[in-house]
Amino acid sequence: MNSGQAAPVVRIGMWSGPRNISTAMMRAWENRPDTRVTDEPFYAHYLQATGIDHPGRDAIIASQSTDWQTVAAECASGSDGTQTIHYQKHMTQHLLPHMSLEWINNLVNVFLIRTPEAVVSSYARARPDLTPADLGFEQQHRLYQHLTEQQADEPLIIAADDVLRDPHATLSAICNTAGVPFSSAMLSWPAGARDSDGVWAPYWYENVQKSTGFGPYREKEINLTPAQQKIADECQPFYEQLHAARFRLPG
Repeated sequence: MNSGQAAPVVRIGMWSGPRNISTAMMRAWENRPDTRVTDEPFYAHYLQATGIDHPGRDAIIASQSTDWQTVAAECASGSDGTQTIHYQKHMTQHLLPHMSLEWINNLVNVFLIRTPEAVVSSYARARPDLTPADLGFEQQHRLYQHLTEQQADEPLIIAADDVLRDPHATLSAICNTAGVPFSSAMLSWPAGARDSDGVWAPYWYENVQKSTGFGPYREKEINLTPAQQKIADECQPFYEQLHAARFRLPG
């Protein structure tokens, strides 16, 4: 490569639903000096297109482009010219039916999954009127099917519980898939907010802003109402198919 030629950018798309450890995962990557991160770039388009009322809705719409094609082009080919990894935290529920998926083929796509019961339990505390579509399981499965049809290798699937059990092994698996070296800087980070956090951070990021690394794995007792259990049950088949194909921890 010529000395004046910029290094190619590795673009990692991490696809998760809400109330996962996706923001902590973003912290891990942002703590690398070679990586810039993007926080939920389609959020404004999602809110404007659906009319859904989320905390900070007006500020979110004002903070990002609402043109999904402009956002997709930035995710697929944009670069600030200084860092060689572009890590993108995406929410699968932001993938609306009218949005093409072809641009996603330019990314190294990784899926972050968590049990529907755990997601419903956590999300319902903030938005009690949740629906299955709010949680992104079906959209995540649709994207997984798209990628398996388009690419020779199946995308990497990481279970959130496994990240907490063994951050080194799971982060190393992502690095190997992306073709980048693992960095121990990914295992811990300074507490506090980041300039890269979306304007929605005050509503959702309190715990992660206090964190300095991935917390230990703990079994949690989950008690859902009948209505919440019905939502979890609707999401379960999509989750199970991805869970069966997940990365397995060594041993």
